[in-house]
Amino acid sequence: MPFNEIINEKNLVGRYFILLLCLFLSAILFNIFLLPTNLVIGGVNGVAVLLHHLFDFDPSLVILLISISMLIFSFFFLGLEKTMGSLVATIVYPFFVSITAPIVVRFHVDSNELLLLSLIIGVISGITNGLVYRVGFSNGGLNIINQILYKYFHISYSKSSFVINGLIVFLGGIYIGFNMVLYAILILYINSLIMDRVMLGISRNKAFYIVTQEDEKIKNFIIEELHHSATVFDVKGGFLEKRKRVILAVVPTQEYFTLKEAIKMLDPAAFFVASDAYQTEGGS
Repeated sequence: MPFNEIINEKNLVGRYFILLLCLFLSAILFNIFLLPTNLVIGGVNGVAVLLHHLFDFDPSLVILLISISMLIFSFFFLGLEKTMGSLVATIVYPFFVSITAPIVVRFHVDSNELLLLSLIIGVISGITNGLVYRVGFSNGGLNIINQILYKYFHISYSKSSFVINGLIVFLGGIYIGFNMVLYAILILYINSLIMDRVMLGISRNKAFYIVTQEDEKIKNFIIEELHHSATVFDVKGGFLEKRKRVILAVVPTQEYFTLKEAIKMLDPAAFFVASDAYQTEGGS
């Protein structure tokens, strides 16, 4: 079955399968890589690693208690609908962390290879986190604080996440060692890059916005030579307030340079912007 059909919002079984698989892989990642190496990378995982290092608290219990607390906050501040999206992860993830804990005994991680481990952790966590959000669920945990701050104080997710995770990573640096902070930053950076790619997908098309005086020539090239559609509309410049024509066209990535060179040839004075088009639907 194609992946797009599995993650379709109507395919509830497929979406829950992806969610459970990602939570299981995340639990294995936590027990094999994060806990033995004392890597504090933010979130409930970071808090669990830190409290286990300082007080030998059970990580799965810490994750469960924090997640349930956040779920209660979510219910009162975000409502039932958003809370339901975090419910499964809140209950299942700590359970998976608990049952996969014995794996650590069988797999020994060399803590001297922290750079390689950081790359592996960043990639795997980016894939699992991205898939969870792509199938319409949430990891819950401290991410709920980001949602609450955005709803009531209009603080962006990126800013609140940076402050919260930064504080957890900083505390990890104080009690475990500041050299670990550098690896945590690397992991978070890789995680964000991979997660964006998983959520958005790989762009197979480029969208061109072309401001030109030779709109007929460029439009005809797109239609007759590249065999793609083009939309032409009137705009008004913000500075000189002159009326201009803009062409919107979406072409496959492999034809990007062909169209770019054609624009330069047909109208050297043209201004254009090309960006990734992750999804194109409709039209005739």
